Amino acid sequence: MNAAGPAIALAIPAIGALLISLAGRWPNLREAITLTTALALLFVVGSLAPLVLAGERPSVTLFSMLPGMSIALTVEPLGMLFGLIASGLWIVNSIYSIGYMRGNNEKHQTRFYACFAIALTCAIGIAFAGNLLTLFLFYEALTISTYPLVAHKGDAATIRSARVYLGILLTTSIVLLLPAIIFTYIITGTLDFTPDGILAGKLDGPMVGLLLGLFVFGIGKAAVMPVHRWLPAAMVAPTPVSALLHAVAVVKAGVFTITKVIVYIFGVDFLFSQPSSGWLVYVAAFTIIAASVVALRQTNLKRLLAYSTVAQLSYVVMATAVLKPLSEIGAAIHMVAHAFGKITLFFAAGAIYTASKKTEITQLHGIARRMPWTMAAFTVGALSMIGVPPTAGFVSKWYILAGSFQADNYVALFTIIASTVLNAAYFLPIIFWAWFAKEDVPPAKPHGEAPAAIVVALTITAVLTLAFFFFNQPALQLEAQLVGRQK
Repeated sequence: MNAAGPAIALAIPAIGALLISLAGRWPNLREAITLTTALALLFVVGSLAPLVLAGERPSVTLFSMLPGMSIALTVEPLGMLFGLIASGLWIVNSIYSIGYMRGNNEKHQTRFYACFAIALTCAIGIAFAGNLLTLFLFYEALTISTYPLVAHKGDAATIRSARVYLGILLTTSIVLLLPAIIFTYIITGTLDFTPDGILAGKLDGPMVGLLLGLFVFGIGKAAVMPVHRWLPAAMVAPTPVSALLHAVAVVKAGVFTITKVIVYIFGVDFLFSQPSSGWLVYVAAFTIIAASVVALRQTNLKRLLAYSTVAQLSYVVMATAVLKPLSEIGAAIHMVAHAFGKITLFFAAGAIYTASKKTEITQLHGIARRMPWTMAAFTVGALSMIGVPPTAGFVSKWYILAGSFQADNYVALFTIIASTVLNAAYFLPIIFWAWFAKEDVPPAKPHGEAPAAIVVALTITAVLTLAFFFFNQPALQLEAQLVGRQK
């Protein structure tokens, strides 16, 4: 399993996608294959975690192209964490999808489940990529494989939004990210991810900041402004797809890639020594505040959550850019916290739509009386986004704040405090209205909770959001290796 593990993990969802397509005529079998594949993937990915914690780096080269350029998989701490997030939440998302797709009588369900499995194949490829070339190929494949999911409804407005999604992500990666990768190979002769980076002694001065800019804005999935508009556009997708975009694979692939490039291509010490890299903290801070202000003005629940994601993603970017050990750990842990909290919020939004067809924030007055499980989960997810204990969001914000104090970075400190206030300003009123306000117009046909599969899924993710506050040591130990520290 040591050497073959990464390749097996990559193969499982790919084979699952094929089997799902073949079982399309039998919905129960198709969904059983989906769940079985997801469980198998988590088992294989989870079996690699003890090896990585012990200091091993399971790796395999699939094939070589040129000297210093191959398609290779290597499991290191950051990728291990991303792999566990993606594979673990795929199980819960699959349970949720069964209830959502059936509850809303969605069309093209076989295509949906098959594309979902392909997207997870790409996510695992990104997580375990041993070099920039491998990462780039799976990064592009993830964009293409999720396009049918975003365009799922098939109407003209949805197709237009899906094209915005595809156009921005492909344009940024081809026009900015690919040249950055080529330039890196030209000056270093390698694209391998190396713990101390590969650019020290190869590049200096303003060119460091320029190359960093090509990477950051070329990695459009991280949604750093102004290349963030694909994310609100993608909200036309069904809620399970929104959960995939925001919590399981796509945006996580973006912030994961930026973090991995800073740690393993630039090297934290090298980048810290270069004044031309200092702009990244300010860009991330602007994105956090601006997206939070825009979220405050939204009336549609999913659009509010979309702009909240834009802000939360830049927490990871900003924490990585602070370039201190505690903030690097905070960046990695925030990927977990955001995944648990944001998938819970989207699951709750989808449950509300499935049970009541309500999509606007003003329609949620008193809805907790009819949907207490859903709104309890929403409350937990929202409090985690704000950073209130005992939720996962508090843990990651604590480490980011500690790293910012460590660096005396007052821009990061102010941004975290200001954005926390803004998060509270747009989430707490929703919680208050849902639990304590009266329904403006009681429905002619009273509704209750969404189908059981949906409620089970959102309950699981809400529990995970709370549990991570108390049981986070394995993740912290894993990511302590990222900065050469033992916690």
